[in-house]
Amino acid sequence: MSNALVIIPTFNEKENIEAIINAVFSQNKQFDILIVDDNSPDRTSKIVLKLKEKYSNLFLEIRKDKKGLGTAYIHGFKWALKNNYDYIIEMDADFSHNPKDLIKLYNACAVDGADFAIGSRYLNNKINVVNWDFKRLFLSYFASKYVRLITKIPIFDTTAGFVCYKRKVLEKIDLNQINFVGYAFQIEMKFKAWKHHFKHKEVSIVFSDREKGTSKMSGSIISEAVFGVLKMKLHGLPNQPKK
Repeated sequence: MSNALVIIPTFNEKENIEAIINAVFSQNKQFDILIVDDNSPDRTSKIVLKLKEKYSNLFLEIRKDKKGLGTAYIHGFKWALKNNYDYIIEMDADFSHNPKDLIKLYNACAVDGADFAIGSRYLNNKINVVNWDFKRLFLSYFASKYVRLITKIPIFDTTAGFVCYKRKVLEKIDLNQINFVGYAFQIEMKFKAWKHHFKHKEVSIVFSDREKGTSKMSGSIISEAVFGVLKMKLHGLPNQPKK
């Protein structure tokens, strides 16, 4: 058993799932994997079940319905805490996050002392995104700018979904009180970790758009992020983190 768990939520990812699992397990650092599948009609879970015969450190949780990315991660976080992992990493199934960057996020916490580490597409306002159309890139980049402006949170990529959390961060945050399920889920998690004065580090990564399967991004997810940030502001901003 590894001290680090990679959580990969899935919905109709049969084209990517075997390759991403093999890629994670091929890294020099050993990571365990938890797949949280929302009962994919394309039978993604069947592929995972077959791979479990090969990998003893591959785990699968199947939910009955498609309930959103945020709730899938919350499910995974609770599973990780119950099973005593020290480092818990969020990761997409579609190779938009490079498995080779897992060790960067892990080391940012395990070696460099961050409480949570972010795989950042926009570190120091430098854009590292490949194969996104201009509209999607514009929405994502300026969503992060907008969040920084409204909340004053000192993170460049507030909507990033490639994140490593130390166990103590997830234990401190009340996971039952996370309100959002899409883009705003990622913002809310970072916001609450910062509010509790946890130390963060951004690690520069190159984000590549999926080559196989269908994107889950929608206009409702973007609008949730915009209005979710305003809702967080109305509920009060955190004090500045202690130096």
